Amino acid sequence: MANPRIHLSSPHMGGDELALVQDAFATNWIAPLGPHVDKFEQEFAELVGGRIVDEGGLTSDVGHLSSVKLHAAALSSGTAALHLAMRWLKLEPGDEVICSSLTFSASVNPILYERATPVFVDCDKQTWNMDPAILAEAIAARLKAGRKPRAVILVHLYGQSADLDPIVALCAQHEIPLIEDAAEALGATYKGRAPGSFGLCGIHSFNGNKIITTSGGGMLTSADPKLIEKARFWATQARDPAPHYQHSEVGFNYRLSNVLAAIGRGQLRVLEDRVAARRRNCAFYQTAFADLPGIAFMPEADYGRCTRWLTCLTIDPREAGVDREQVRLSLGEKNIEARPVWKPMHLQPIFRECPNYGGAVGERLFADGLCLPSGSNLTMSDLERVVEAVRDVFKRR
Repeated sequence: MANPRIHLSSPHMGGDELALVQDAFATNWIAPLGPHVDKFEQEFAELVGGRIVDEGGLTSDVGHLSSVKLHAAALSSGTAALHLAMRWLKLEPGDEVICSSLTFSASVNPILYERATPVFVDCDKQTWNMDPAILAEAIAARLKAGRKPRAVILVHLYGQSADLDPIVALCAQHEIPLIEDAAEALGATYKGRAPGSFGLCGIHSFNGNKIITTSGGGMLTSADPKLIEKARFWATQARDPAPHYQHSEVGFNYRLSNVLAAIGRGQLRVLEDRVAARRRNCAFYQTAFADLPGIAFMPEADYGRCTRWLTCLTIDPREAGVDREQVRLSLGEKNIEARPVWKPMHLQPIFRECPNYGGAVGERLFADGLCLPSGSNLTMSDLERVVEAVRDVFKRR
């Protein structure tokens, strides 16, 4: 019998989700919206806006330790949240929005929804997130060209916060709104606070592969209650307050259902357990591959906690004698899912004409980077299968 499939990052339910969903059924709140949506928004805003004491202790920068009063809108996806954030900016054709290049296309597509142009910025080797120095270069160049960026979309990648201090300072200096795409970083920390709580608004995802899931869903958070109020209005088809159906603006069907919000509330209760499990997975791999040449794991920045949403590593073929693709294909033959690191956006055919700054770091990570199975529900047997499969490739070199 073939070994069962080991997935990259599969859903992992806790103990309360089913009871909360049953409550939604028992009270007949099946249609979109309802009490679980309201509570999910409140609980999520409190979590992301609250002070976080991570296992490594807090930094001495006490300016980051206070909580932030956030508001939240539960939506059908993280992409929907980012689209509404773009809409809030009132973008016009020809406007430019700076975005991390090393990311998934969902971080960029909403820029195009609003007919603006992406400008890409490379990552740094230390965090794999947007390089503040290259961001400064990009802003200066766009200003010199008379094209002030309308916003910066900062992606917090693979469970790790970007280095927010210099990026927040740059955006403030030039009065450019900062949008935080924290879809991959729920549970991470930056100097005692959650990524997604520093900019104009934060984008969060509960897709099936994320650290917690509602099957499909997302959340838009902001300290600005007017932004969230407007987002909710747009997300419910922009229906005007009238006894009949009246619409003065274009709207969208973006709200999260009460049933899925019930799942989300249960998932929030086990978030810390899920973070701990994924970090243990990464630590297991790090120990298991410590003697293999050419392997380097995504570094963990010293300013906070990386959730290790996905355990990512690079394989230097010159040192290892094998390359990333050989390892990935060998894992696939053993029914183990592994994927390359994101292909940078400036290399994507659809974005080939967009301005780009840097690129060498992201291109190297894409060439050598591999994401290993990382789910919080992996068993020790699963982890050992992955390790054995990787080591087998190195034995054959």
